[in-house]
Amino acid sequence: MTRQRLQKLIASAGVCSRRKAEDLLRDRRVRVNGQLATLGDQADLDIDTIEVDGRPLQTAPQARVLLLNKPPGVICSCRDPQRRRTVLELLPPDLREGLHPVGRLDAESRGALLLSNQGELTLQLTHPRYNHRKTYRVTVAGLPSEKQLDQWRRGVVLDGTVTRPAEVNLVKKSPQASVLEVILREGRNRQIRRVALSLGHRVLDLQRIAIGRLTLGSMREGCWRELSRQEWSGLISTEGERS
Repeated sequence: MTRQRLQKLIASAGVCSRRKAEDLLRDRRVRVNGQLATLGDQADLDIDTIEVDGRPLQTAPQARVLLLNKPPGVICSCRDPQRRRTVLELLPPDLREGLHPVGRLDAESRGALLLSNQGELTLQLTHPRYNHRKTYRVTVAGLPSEKQLDQWRRGVVLDGTVTRPAEVNLVKKSPQASVLEVILREGRNRQIRRVALSLGHRVLDLQRIAIGRLTLGSMREGCWRELSRQEWSGLISTEGERS
């Protein structure tokens, strides 16, 4: 094996995503051959001993990717200090080790969520530069005007920067509540809820119905299935066009 950056080796071993591996290095929690490592250091797993929090880094496990239909009220986390139910608790205990959520859905939202043991895969599926499409069915209070929908499509300022252009279509309308289909290529914190509220329409229900070409089909809430390598590798190669 050739020398590679430590954050890539840590992510490939399934410890965490590459971005979180960079945080581990900044926090001085990684050692190579007994010496504290820093961001930018490289190593060769065949000849170097890499430790994260004192535990030796192992070679990458067999890649596993699951598609889960997350119900509302469940947290997208491996563990929760407040002891709320997490997505891992929806899986059999013997499947949980090494798996982590790929991206997030807030607690109140539901729908398609990927779980993986591959940090590098997580990076490719969540980083905006890879341009992955995520499709949502969104119910909002009231009836948005075409002007408001067009503003959403063009971009809305959140936290000082404009959101990426989005595809927003009105599926069902009424004065009391309307249903939208929203396609995003980024995933800021509670983005859909915040954009809708900034336009004057509170989100009543939010469901992610597709990640790239992967759809839930007839899968019921709380259920899951393991994806074939062809399914998840195809998601990366066909949907993720770097921008």
